[in-house]
Amino acid sequence: MADVESLGGSSTTGRNGERSGRGRTTIADGVVATIAGIAIRETDGVHSVGRGASKAMGAVAGRVGGSSGGGRGVKVEVGERQTAVDVDIEVEYGIPIHELADRVRTHVTDAVEMMTGLEVVEININVFDVHVPGDDDEDEESRGRASARVQ
Repeated sequence: MADVESLGGSSTTGRNGERSGRGRTTIADGVVATIAGIAIRETDGVHSVGRGASKAMGAVAGRVGGSSGGGRGVKVEVGERQTAVDVDIEVEYGIPIHELADRVRTHVTDAVEMMTGLEVVEININVFDVHVPGDDDEDEESRGRASARVQ
């Protein structure tokens, strides 16, 4: 968690808990993870964020009113003035992964730094899968056939 102190017209970040100016703002790690997750999802070429259970929970959370689910599949480490982000993504087939990774890093850095004032020093991207269009349809069809055999 980072504390952002307002000192006149400028702001600094620190964990020392001292109050100055007009007060202290504390930014939870989950807030940074949510901001990063939303920026990643908004990047063209990213099919999904997170894997397995975290991916499923993110899909459910995204349907619940008022829940952004942005932090699912995104881990952050927040220091006094800086933050680092780790993310697992599934990419769309045909997208140059190295170019997509650059766009993700740019979007996350811009969003986190603009909204929190923290410097993003590192974004580690783990591409765990490639989504091929039509794969979801085939999986649903095969599940439908399997459930038709077992009643």
